[in-house]
Amino acid sequence: MLADDILSQCSADLARPVLIAGPTASGKSSLALQIAQADGRAVINADAIQVYENWRVLTARPSAADEAAARHMLYGHVAGDQPYSVGTWLREVAPLLSLSPAPVLVGGTGLYFAALTTGLADIPDTPARIRAIAKARLDAGDLADMVAELDEDTRTRLDTQNPMRVQRAWEVLQTTGHGLAHWQDNTAQPILPLSHATALVIDAPKAWLTPRIEARFDQMLEDGALDEARANLPTWSPDHPSSKAIGASELIEVVSGTLDQGEARDRATIATRQYAKRQRSWFRARMTGWMGVYAPKL
Repeated sequence: MLADDILSQCSADLARPVLIAGPTASGKSSLALQIAQADGRAVINADAIQVYENWRVLTARPSAADEAAARHMLYGHVAGDQPYSVGTWLREVAPLLSLSPAPVLVGGTGLYFAALTTGLADIPDTPARIRAIAKARLDAGDLADMVAELDEDTRTRLDTQNPMRVQRAWEVLQTTGHGLAHWQDNTAQPILPLSHATALVIDAPKAWLTPRIEARFDQMLEDGALDEARANLPTWSPDHPSSKAIGASELIEVVSGTLDQGEARDRATIATRQYAKRQRSWFRARMTGWMGVYAPKL
């Protein structure tokens, strides 16, 4: 489906929110802006790392020009050292769904969209003691053991290569005595059923996406990503949630003088390609009811 066809379909019902999911560097933010400008909609962030204020360039948040072209919400509004969960995002996004015309929600965090359209389990908060144990185990290289300790239902549904997802699942099991899958199976009704939205997922082939990932990181460097790292250096901690931004630790090493910029670029682009691969796999498995949009034709 071409961009003009997408714009026409989205404009057909301004009361229906538009959801746009896609892997990193696939052009989803550009598409969201086009739709927003065409219909006077607001753009709402659905990316877990773009909520943080301290890594604008590195997380590819919309530019100041983009923000001037259409209203953008839930971007860069959280301090870098503060936790932010899918439940928090749902609470913040819920009242925004009633905007008129309905907003465009765009991002690469599939879990946000899943919670929005299929519901979110009401899981008790994890005590700080359990979270500290989980983090210490991950830091010690116990990822595989933590995966093995999960219940089978949770393990089969989980991206077991994603340390943050494994940590969360392990914490839930330790805190509640029930696996994450149990809580997911006892989920409240969604605040936006998929049938009430225009849902688009971008299909970005690897051969097309890889050079875009590399070019985008180079552009980030040109746009001041190293200056951004220098600004973050005085308060830097790998424990901060915002420090999970891909490339953050590498650029901190560059400005600290412990890593060559070329090596940092290589590491960051490899990590981004791996992340995009996980995103594509997740979207294929979990977004079968979404309308596919072929990225090279946008």
